[in-house]
Amino acid sequence: MADHKPFRFAVQSFSASSGAEWRDRAKRVEELGYSALHLADHFLGPGPALDATRHPLQELAAVPAMAAAAAATQTLRIGCRVFCIDYRLPVVLAKEAATLDLLSDGRLELGLGAGWLQGEYEAANIGFDPPGVRIGRLAEVVSAMKAFFSGEPLEVDSTAVRWAGFSGCPRPVQRPHPPIMIGGGGRRVLQLAAREADIVSLNFNNRSGVIGPDGVQSSTAERTAEKVDWIREAAAGRDVELEVGAYFTFVTPNPQPMLEGMGKGLGLSPEEMARHPHGLFGEAEAIGDELERRREAYGISYVTIGDDAAEAFAPVVARLAGK
Repeated sequence: MADHKPFRFAVQSFSASSGAEWRDRAKRVEELGYSALHLADHFLGPGPALDATRHPLQELAAVPAMAAAAAATQTLRIGCRVFCIDYRLPVVLAKEAATLDLLSDGRLELGLGAGWLQGEYEAANIGFDPPGVRIGRLAEVVSAMKAFFSGEPLEVDSTAVRWAGFSGCPRPVQRPHPPIMIGGGGRRVLQLAAREADIVSLNFNNRSGVIGPDGVQSSTAERTAEKVDWIREAAAGRDVELEVGAYFTFVTPNPQPMLEGMGKGLGLSPEEMARHPHGLFGEAEAIGDELERRREAYGISYVTIGDDAAEAFAPVVARLAGK
């Protein structure tokens, strides 16, 4: 696994009040020098089911929003961090992904995940299997999708996927397939990502099935170093890109009150919050320095931030993107 890849930055967005607003946002993200615009794959609307998960509302479905963003831009990559393989038939997702890559002229980043938000599964009456079963299914789906993208006749016979008697179409522009991102926070899924993905997305270990202190504490600096060791072990020399969602990004001249308040709520010290790989706090120059330090420490070169921080974070992108 090669270290010190050039920096790339992406924006993750969840909502828009109109098509014009969404298209304008995509154009602005491109203008600011970001590499990609990501969504997530969640469908719950407002209500007690969503409230119980502590997850932010996602108004937009990923696939059509990605298509609209691609149509509004020229170079911006489009992606989803990450598609839950249990939310649609894998063959449907494979065809949608290939079509997105074709119609965007090869700008798709295909994020795939085993699923984790238990309350969302339950609200829609989708069976929520144990983690090992879901991750095993993810491995089979990833393998099957690679076969689909080849365009060759399909003979896939696994527990989760049985395809026969047809070839995948359309052929994606990117060969042999669009870059695959696999995300997670546990050893088994990260090692699957190291073996099969082009981009490994470091995330919380969401074993609790909701967003909260348990997940944040599973991704401290020390725990992230351990995760990177797992990835290196399984990658066995494969050249993968390491990505992280900087969910707590605050470009501010005085981060200390934020560090103290957030740390107290999450069971971490201010010092632990300042070094947390999923947080960036301080002025743009200090954040840039910290990202360079983290690339040296962990090999993380791809960083995704929320759209509410995109403008303030732009000086960091201008300084580091591609370097």
